[in-house]
Amino acid sequence: MTRGVSTDTLDESAGPARDMDLVAALKGGDLHLFAELVDSWSPAMLRIARAHVPDHHAAEDVIQEAWIAALRGLDRFEGRSSLRSWVGGIVVNIARRQGIRQSRLLPVPMAESGPTVDPVRFQQAGEREPGGWRRFPSPWRSPEDAAIDAEVRAVIQAAVTRLPERQRIVVELHDLQGYDGQEVADTLSISLGNQRVLLHRARAFVRRELEAYFAGRES
Repeated sequence: MTRGVSTDTLDESAGPARDMDLVAALKGGDLHLFAELVDSWSPAMLRIARAHVPDHHAAEDVIQEAWIAALRGLDRFEGRSSLRSWVGGIVVNIARRQGIRQSRLLPVPMAESGPTVDPVRFQQAGEREPGGWRRFPSPWRSPEDAAIDAEVRAVIQAAVTRLPERQRIVVELHDLQGYDGQEVADTLSISLGNQRVLLHRARAFVRRELEAYFAGRES
C-alpha cells in the first residue's frame, strides 16, 4: 500500500492534476485515500442512484458495484472530466441498468415543463452569481435566521423531495454537494445548458414553496 496523497487533494478546486494524483494513489493501493473518497463522495452517489432504483438498499448495492467498477477501470480514466464526475457517470450507468432490470421508470416530467419564476429575478451572465437569486423573498427575516430555522429547513427539504427526480439530483449535487455545473452535467451525461435549466426550475420550485410558507405566516 502506498500513501502518496494527502486529504488536501480531495479539494475539488485542485483540478486535473489532483485527479491524476488520486488515480495514481488508488492504483498504488492507497486504502486510506479510498476510504476517504468513499466517505466523501458516496452521499452524492447515493442520491444519483436513488433516482433510478426503487429503494435505498438497491441504491447502496449500486454504489458498491460502482466503486468496484471504478477501481477496476482506473486505467480508462482520461481526465476529460473530473474524477468525481467520472465515478458519478459509472453510478448513473449501473443505476440505469439496475432500474431497467427492476422495471423502474425514469422520472415523470411533471414540473419540468411547468410554470417557473420570471427570469428577471435571477442574476444574468456577467453578474456576480449567474443563475442566483437577485434578492430573497420580502418576508424573509434574514438569510442567517432562515438558515437556522427548523421550519424553513423542513419546507426546503420537503420541496426538494417533491421535485422531479432529475431536478432533485441536480439541485442536490449543485447546491448541497458543491458540484459545479460542468461536474453535474458530466455526471448525469447531460448538456451544461440542460443542467442550468433543471437547476433553474428546481430552485424556482423551492422558492415558490418558501414564498407560500412565508405568505402563510404573514396572513
